[in-house]
Amino acid sequence: MDIDAFRQMVVKNPKGFLGRYGLGQKILQENGSLEEAVEHLTVATQLDPTHAASHLALGRALVQLGRKAEAKSILTAGVEAVLSGRSNGGRDLVPEMQELLRSL
Repeated sequence: MDIDAFRQMVVKNPKGFLGRYGLGQKILQENGSLEEAVEHLTVATQLDPTHAASHLALGRALVQLGRKAEAKSILTAGVEAVLSGRSNGGRDLVPEMQELLRSL
């Protein structure tokens, strides 16, 4: 899907998880605005606090922006969601999130 399709998803359904997560990821993939990606990924983590990939993507973007305290909080929440069993997956992402946390 191209970035415009994700933007249309967000316009049609601002509270839709898939549009917010997809747009945030697409912005990061295309080296777009980190601030805009953070905005959409933040909403995505609020809409689904158990989605580990959202936490990881948001954590990475926050680290790139130098917002380490926020990244630490987001990554910790992502790890806890997976390890507590609240997440329906994402166990494979835990090592990367833990490595990022150690680097902060």
